[in-house]
Amino acid sequence: MSETATTMAMSKALNQSLRKALESDPKVLIMGEDVGKLGGVFRITDGLYKDFGEDRVIDTPLAESGIVGTAIGLALRGYRPVVEIQFDGFVFPAYDQIVTQLAKMHARALGKIKLPVVIRIPYGGGIGAVEHHSESPETLFAHVAGLKVVSPANPSDAYWMLQQAIECDDPVIFFEPKRRYWDKGQVDVESVPGDLHKAVVVKQGADLTLAAYGPMVKVCLEAAAAAANEGRDLEVLDLRSLSPIDFDTIQTSVEKTRRLVVVHEAPVFYGAGAEIAARITERSFYHLEAPVLRVGGFHAPYPPARLEDEYLPGLDRVLDSVDRALAF
Repeated sequence: MSETATTMAMSKALNQSLRKALESDPKVLIMGEDVGKLGGVFRITDGLYKDFGEDRVIDTPLAESGIVGTAIGLALRGYRPVVEIQFDGFVFPAYDQIVTQLAKMHARALGKIKLPVVIRIPYGGGIGAVEHHSESPETLFAHVAGLKVVSPANPSDAYWMLQQAIECDDPVIFFEPKRRYWDKGQVDVESVPGDLHKAVVVKQGADLTLAAYGPMVKVCLEAAAAAANEGRDLEVLDLRSLSPIDFDTIQTSVEKTRRLVVVHEAPVFYGAGAEIAARITERSFYHLEAPVLRVGGFHAPYPPARLEDEYLPGLDRVLDSVDRALAF
């Protein structure tokens, strides 16, 4: 790591990234419920209202459809709005605006209109929250053509991927793993970021590939460390992007290790792992020594907080799938 790197939590990295974007481009605006004076419920926008004013850090009414609709109008006038949806389960009142307007406008205008809107969504469980505060709806948006969908897993990616999303001329749904907000890591604010949609090998291995994104990358690294104690050498991929998905990097890893387990917090049923399993089976069928396995949440409403540890995929469920794959 270079001399310009500092240690910070993911929440701080996101805050600094937003600050940098506001400083760099006067057309960048931040909008959302309680993002101004309060600094956001997770304090991601803390201090920005004071330093940039109410015209650029805007407290909105509790009306997600109106927030996104206003952001679309601002983008049409040349602004770059960054919208915060306070919690994952609150995004659904805005779903119509996102999928029928935001995602479609570029194609509807035959490429003449661009909508550089970023929608930040804290997502996932693990914080002991109440109903509608721990959802993982990422595949609902990845399924929609016209939207880019990404999720950082560490502070460095949080810092750089958010700036890249803001600079993008296409709408980006930016999923922030809320239970990783307080995890710390090195952030080099002077480094040159890689491709926003490029998957990264975060641990090399030879026996099996674990592919994950967002909150589950840390779990997979823990699983790889536990497996190493049993003489198993697991490779860990951080997918980083769900639309588009970097299938080339996944394929390269799988053709080396010959086994793949995809891990995500969202339900397994129709989850991102299903698309990855299908594509890799098509691309690398003759390299696979076991079927592609998936680990994720259950096809059920997110449970009360006291039961979420049973719902969320953890170390034991990941290692169980590793055992199953290596048994073939």
